Amino acid sequence: MTSSTPTPTPTPPAPGRDAPVRGGTAPRRTRVLALPEARWATAALALFLVALPLQLTGAPAWTWGPLYALTYAAGGWEPGWAGLRALREKTLDVDLLMVVAALGAAAIGQVMDGALLIVIFATSGALEALATARTADSVRGLLDLAPATATRLMATGAEESVAVEALAVGDVILVRPGERVGADGRVLDGASDVDQATITGEPLPVAKEVGDEVFAGTLNGTGALRVRVERDASDSVIARIVRMVEEASETKALTQLFIDKVEQRYSLGMVATTLAVFLVPLAFGAALTGSLLRAMTFMIVASPCAVVLATMPPLLSAIANAGRHGVLVKSAVVMERLGEVDAVALDKTGTLTEGTPRVTDVRPLDGSGLDERELLTFAAAAEHPSEHPLARAVVDAARDRGLDLPVTEEFGSAPGVGVTAAVGGRKVAVGAPVRLLAEADDPRSVRAAVVAAELEEGGRTAVVVIVDGTPAGLLGIADRLRADAGATVSALTALTGAAPLLLTGDNPRAAARLAAEVGIEDVRAGLLPEHKVAAVRELEESGRRVMVVGDGVNDAPALAAAHAGVAMGRAGSDLALETADAVIVRDELRAVPAVIALSRRARELVVQNLVIAGVFIAGLVAWDLIGTLPLPLGVAGHEGSTVVVGLNGLRLLREAAWRRAAE
Repeated sequence: MTSSTPTPTPTPPAPGRDAPVRGGTAPRRTRVLALPEARWATAALALFLVALPLQLTGAPAWTWGPLYALTYAAGGWEPGWAGLRALREKTLDVDLLMVVAALGAAAIGQVMDGALLIVIFATSGALEALATARTADSVRGLLDLAPATATRLMATGAEESVAVEALAVGDVILVRPGERVGADGRVLDGASDVDQATITGEPLPVAKEVGDEVFAGTLNGTGALRVRVERDASDSVIARIVRMVEEASETKALTQLFIDKVEQRYSLGMVATTLAVFLVPLAFGAALTGSLLRAMTFMIVASPCAVVLATMPPLLSAIANAGRHGVLVKSAVVMERLGEVDAVALDKTGTLTEGTPRVTDVRPLDGSGLDERELLTFAAAAEHPSEHPLARAVVDAARDRGLDLPVTEEFGSAPGVGVTAAVGGRKVAVGAPVRLLAEADDPRSVRAAVVAAELEEGGRTAVVVIVDGTPAGLLGIADRLRADAGATVSALTALTGAAPLLLTGDNPRAAARLAAEVGIEDVRAGLLPEHKVAAVRELEESGRRVMVVGDGVNDAPALAAAHAGVAMGRAGSDLALETADAVIVRDELRAVPAVIALSRRARELVVQNLVIAGVFIAGLVAWDLIGTLPLPLGVAGHEGSTVVVGLNGLRLLREAAWRRAAE
């Protein structure tokens, strides 16, 4: 259904890992009843639900007739008016024909059938308007990732707070610990760990030093940074993400259901034939009443109701079945598109992996006198006061093993280096090997550097533990692969005929290691959001229909640009969840190939139903044109075809349909 949707007022996004609420104000989203389409659809449905029982219980017509009339008015004026506007542009909208068919049904006594048709179309339009408004809310709210103000440093050394829009290329800003970076730029002074998962998708904060690039909206760690602005606010990476999502969403919004693609020809043919059925007999002297009755019968039996219902029940049943199994498919158009996919691009962090760093290796060094439990105890006790994601991973590993952590004293933290603390009377340092080993005066430093290189070669982040100035061991930390990742990649390869490709902002070494584990050969790493979009468009230009599966803000432009976008629900950013066409609510990666298979089954049933509906329509139309089709029989045949195709489509509601798709 086509309808005009007003542009909603920009609102901040819901709070989440990627969208903190600015200034402490509560997030707002477009309310359902704030949309006129939703208000009119609600009114039409309420009137219909009051009128229907009155009619069925035999109440006088004057009690339910006006209610049905109001139902027609409330639910039909908007698509009818839109259809008339389309006529002025020499385009025949099938929605207008459905309104005319509903009025025609009322004219020959089928008042309830026409009202039901109006309610269905009004509800469909309201859902479409709501989906569009919610997506627009999230896209515009993305700009709130960047702070509203930044601290600009003057030539005299003084500080002033300015709006980020007022920053110019060449300005120098101060980013204090815990603040978000106000503009894209380069570090002039200072060192810190910056969480830039919103831009690159990297699971761990990245150490930033003099000369390194930082992005607006990323979260600074414990060090202070002086940053020279290198891009205007309107050209920042965050702003470009907004533009890419909006442009791709607008392009994709033009996609229609298969049956909609032939609506113009069908609609024109139906109108022309109805007029001919009415006017030709009149020209040869037939009675007005008989000609009108034949024409109205033709309009009823030839109306696209059965064809529309031939398409919708299988797709809606598939949507409902997928929803029961943790997959939210946002529309029938999306369900149809999912079955057309012949190439899949997967994000790494939070999609193929769990998105949370975990300790994978505990490696005491020979001669340290410590075993794995003791080494992990020292490391976790020292890291316990820290808020760094790596520190949390170490502490969680100790708790998972049931270790008791001693009291930590004299805690200190150095951005980009690590932490120091007194644990049980011993001095412990935990941090980056490249920094701490350079300061450790001990022969075991060489062995520690070798172990660190082995861990990093395997795609892990190495953390060295130094006790009383001597390297005692190392920890390997990595984002853990999902248990069903390998099976999912195999299933997607079987469904599409080609192995998925990996699109990630993470470093090439970690990406290649993970891809090898799950059987992916095409790996594209170190990508910014625009690079992911370029990769998707490159595939689509070669004739592929690409599905992108991701979870972060950095994935949103690719999700919007792809033929179908699927977001992982548990850790997905607000923008990714709103931009994606489908959401894996239960965070089960194996649901991705299952929903593709279910969509393909739905498309098969759509074809079956179109054949059934076509046979019914052709038979009834031929009878009406060649002979004399009694109106009650025409209505019965038309409704009968609707029931048949509806029941056929409802087969996908069964549990067995999902089970077969999952297999």
